[in-house]
This record gives sequence, C-alpha cells and structure tokens, in this order.
Amino acid sequence: MDEKKSATPGKVDEGKHRNPKMSLNYNTVSELLKARARKFFSRKTLNQRIPITQWLPKYDLECLEGDMMAGLTVGLTVIPQGIAYAGIASLPPNYGLYSAFMGCFVYMFLGSSKDITIGPTAIMSIMTHQYSVNGNPDYAILLCFLSGLIIFASGLCNMGFLITFISKPVISGFTSAAAISIASSQLKSLFGLSYDSETVIEDWSELFKNIGYSRWQDLTLGLCCMVVLLLMRKIKDLRAAKPQAGDSSGMRIARKALFLTSVGRNALIVIVAAIIAFAAGHDIFTLTGEIEAGLPEFKPPPFSTHGDNGTYVGFSDMIANVGSGVIIIPLISILESIAIASAFSGGKTIDATQEMYALGMCNIIGSFVQSMPVTGSFSRTAVNSTSGVKTPAGGIATGLLVVLALAFLTPYFKYIPKATLAAVIICAVIFMVEYEIVKPIWKAQRLDQLPLWGTFFTCLFWKLEFGILVGVGINLLILLYGIARPKVSVSTVLREEGNEPQYVVVEPRSGLFFPSVDHVRNQVSKASMGPAQGSVMVVMDCSHFTGVDYSAVKGMKSLCNDFEKRHQPLIFTNVTPGVQRGLCSLIDNIVIAQSPDQFEAAYKNSSATSTLNHHREDGAMGGVSRHGEDPESLDPLLQSATGPRPVVVVCNS
Repeated sequence: MDEKKSATPGKVDEGKHRNPKMSLNYNTVSELLKARARKFFSRKTLNQRIPITQWLPKYDLECLEGDMMAGLTVGLTVIPQGIAYAGIASLPPNYGLYSAFMGCFVYMFLGSSKDITIGPTAIMSIMTHQYSVNGNPDYAILLCFLSGLIIFASGLCNMGFLITFISKPVISGFTSAAAISIASSQLKSLFGLSYDSETVIEDWSELFKNIGYSRWQDLTLGLCCMVVLLLMRKIKDLRAAKPQAGDSSGMRIARKALFLTSVGRNALIVIVAAIIAFAAGHDIFTLTGEIEAGLPEFKPPPFSTHGDNGTYVGFSDMIANVGSGVIIIPLISILESIAIASAFSGGKTIDATQEMYALGMCNIIGSFVQSMPVTGSFSRTAVNSTSGVKTPAGGIATGLLVVLALAFLTPYFKYIPKATLAAVIICAVIFMVEYEIVKPIWKAQRLDQLPLWGTFFTCLFWKLEFGILVGVGINLLILLYGIARPKVSVSTVLREEGNEPQYVVVEPRSGLFFPSVDHVRNQVSKASMGPAQGSVMVVMDCSHFTGVDYSAVKGMKSLCNDFEKRHQPLIFTNVTPGVQRGLCSLIDNIVIAQSPDQFEAAYKNSSATSTLNHHREDGAMGGVSRHGEDPESLDPLLQSATGPRPVVVVCNS
C-alpha cells in the first residue's frame, strides 16, 4: 500500500510536470499560427498578391492617357491575330477573339508587369491544335481550364524553380522550330489550297503535290500583304515616327499617327483586304466565312463532349485523349510568360510566383468564356511597351475593343481573305526564328549546340513537346557527365635541391559524390604511381568539395587503403566540416590536430605507411613536416598560416 501511495503522487507529480510542457507546446503552435496569419493578412502580402493595390492609389490622368493609347493599339493588333491564331488551332475564328479579352481584364488585377498582354499566341495555338481532337472546341476550353489550375497550383507550391532546368538554347530551339512549323502550316492558305497535314514535312510535300491547283488571286494578295506588312513594320523605327524636341502640336500628332500606322499595321491590312474582297465578289478570294456573332456565354468549361459520330465522351476519356497536353501546355505557357516578363522587366526582379498566379487565373476564368489556352504575347507586349503603357490598366482598353468587335463587327469578318490572315501570321512568326543565337553559343560553350539543335530538329520533324524533353535530357546528360567526370589537375612540387618531387598535388575541380568517386579515385591513383613514383606524398586539394555522400566516403576509404598498402602518405587538404564529418564516419584511426604543431607531431608519430588528411577551415591551414624536413620549405599549400581555427585531420595506419 505504501508503495502504491508513493507511486500515486509520483504519477501526479509527473502529470504536473507534463502539463506545463503540453501547455508550452500548445502556446508555441498557437503563436506560430497567429504569426503566419498576421503575415498572410498583412498589407505587404496584399500588395504583393494583388498588385493593383500598389499602383491604383497613384493613378492619374497621365497614366490614363498612356494606358488608353497603348491599349487601343494592342487591341488593333490582337483582333486580326486572334482570328488568325484560331485557324492555327483548327478552331472557328470566333474562339480566337473569345481568348483575347478576359486575360486582359484579369491580368490588370493580378499582373506584376505593366507591359505584358495576355491572350492567344502562335505557339499556344499550334500546341492547342495538337491536343484538340479533330479541332473540337470543347477540348481547347478544357485545356484552358486545366492549364490554369496547374499553373496556379504550381505557383502555390513555389515550383517556378523547375523552369530553370530549361536552358536558353532549349527555349531558342523550341521557339525557332515552332515558328517554322507555324509558317509552314500557313502555306496552303497563302496559295489558296486545301489539304490535310500535321508536320512540316507533310506541309511542304502536300504543297508541292498540289502546287498546280494554286489560286493566283490568293497568292498575289498574300504576297502583297506580306511586303506591305514588312515595310510598315519598319516605319516605327524611322526618325520621322519618333517625337523630337521642339515639335509643334501638329507635328507631334502627325508623328504619333505615323507610329500608330506602323504598330496597327495588321488591322489596317486586314481591313483593306476585306474591303477589296467585298468589292471583288465571293469567288475571287478564299474567304474566312461566317463567324458566330455576339459575345460568348459565361458558363463552366465542358467536362464532357461528343465525338464526330455523336458518341458521348466523358471527362476521363477527354483527359486520356488530351494525354501529355495537360502538362506540356501549362509548361509552355509559363515559359513564354516569364521569359517575356524578364525581357521587359527593365532590370527589376520578376516575381515568378505572382506571374504564375496571374497566368493561372487568366486561364481559369478565361475558360468560362470559352477561351483556348493563353499566355503572354511577345509581339503585342513589345507594341504595348513602345506605345507608352503606364500600368496594367491598358488591358481594359484592349479587352473592351475586342468585346466591341465581337458585339458589332463579326458579321463583317467573313470577308477577310485567308491569304491575308496567313500573311499576318507568317510576318509575325518569322522574327521568332533566333538564328542570331547560334554564333554566340558557339563562342561561349560549344556543348550548348547539342541541346539547341537537338531541340530544334526534334520539334521540327517530330513533335514540339518531345523536342523540349529531348533538349532538357541532353542538358541533364551534359551536367551529369560533368559531375561524373570532373576535371582533375595534377601538379608536382620539386625539392629545393635537385629535381626530385617533394609531393604531388591533385585537385578535382568539382564536388565529390557517388557519380564521380570512381573517376577521382582513378585519377589520384594514377598520380600516385606516375609523378609520385609510388612513394612520394600525395596531397589531395578538397577546396571544391561542398560535401560527400556514403559512396564517396567508401571510395575514399578504399583509396586510403590502397595508399596504406604501398606505404605512401596521402593528405586531404582544404576539407570542409561536412567532408570531415563524412570521412570520420567510416575511416578508422582518425586523429584531429588543432594546430600546426599537433599536425607535425601526429605526422612524425605515424609510421611509414601513414595516410594523412589535412583540413583547413576559413583559409587556415596547419604546417606539415615530413620526417625532419623543414616545414617552411614546403609549398604555401602546406605552410603554416594564421587563422582562427587551423584544423588538421590525420589518418593513421
């Protein structure tokens, strides 16, 4: 009973001691949650995640003037492009316009870059074409919705770092191949032909097969439109189109009109060509045809559809038909948008996470107005920037202009010749071919030509998405080969008297991990039997080692055993704390010397079969003496140096 009584208070006391700990843990978690909540609902987070709260309080008439002018200019550009890009995606023309306005409105609230315009692009259109089964708009709308979800979720998970694994040569190869593919797909419209083709080879082979059936009217109109578009593109770069100091009001208006004529060239060409086609009659040119009038219905994206034969296709079957497009299209969308944001950032840091939030919401909400996948447009962003946009509010004017066109002008779009739209697309994409990057890459790093051309040819002659995978794979192989086969420099330090080697320094130029351990071990062994003659001390400089893994330590242990069998000293110098811990974990008989004197004593106390490991932290290093040799006669690599913590690790046999 006494024992029970004595045990009971003990339990009570134990409980009393436990409760404060539980209370402390509860308070700690509570405080942590409160701190997170305060940070999440702070004004800084609000301004960061809803950027409109930053610039809207400072908005003035000057900003309004710049935004309206730029927005209207971009609107004149996106309307003909939207109609043309719908054709690339094998969708009815109105879906190109459905994709051109909602992104402008959403990005105004969430976008962090004043210059970027969100909407249909040539690359996203050709990617949509590949995954929209038989040009079914339901697949394109579902892709837009799913792409938005994936992009937004990637932003929540801070997965923007994955984009860094896609190098500039891979992006250039992909963009150039996509541009050539898009231009090739427009040849049939330019020549007034009609045939089915999916690849660049099929585009050109079918063109030559049917060249005899070309319509000279379409070809003539298309070529004339291309020439005029290219000439008008240069007008904005002329001195006459740029404001000059001392210009009168009339001159400024004239210069501005000349500039707007250049940047709005697509709309002007389309309008003039439509007027010519209307005057010439229906049988002269191949026309776009009827376009569904009115604004799109606001409704959820379709999660089921019907096939060509009227069969029901459920959501799971739609996902199966889309396949890898669910991943590839969001990836390309993020790549394009962030690359454009970086190009127009003016040296400022880009918030990739916020851009992913904005782009994701543009696609999610856009799918409710029957949009196909959208992203940032480089050509329209350049127009927006040069037109003097001040804030993302320029998207209001662009979006409203597209809405007005849908509401009132769609009956007249049927007169637009297909050859003119083909000319607009070809003149837009030919400048995406980045041929000028080949020479700088050759000068900087010739190995980068492999992912460049690997991506380019795979995209051009196989599929665009596979080209990116091939390019990334080649890049990873190059990186892994550099890790597995690091460069190892070997230098011999001679004695002051005579030409006999005093010791041999071996310096691997990268980290020591499992892919490279066998290569480094072989190189050290070659140096020990070659310049070191099987008996001279070998010094392994570990200054490039940031850490070691288990396989690397096992390899170094085997290396130490090899030297021990030959009775040859081995020193590891410039060892970081992480490397020291790894070596100590598996290699026995480790002696740590805290000063040069301790290191010299440990060296002298070791037998002729000693294996030495010398470590310096923060630039400090212990001195070395080899059986009576003067430490000061050794190379500065092994000389005494002043430092806060000279640490030497000695491996004795």
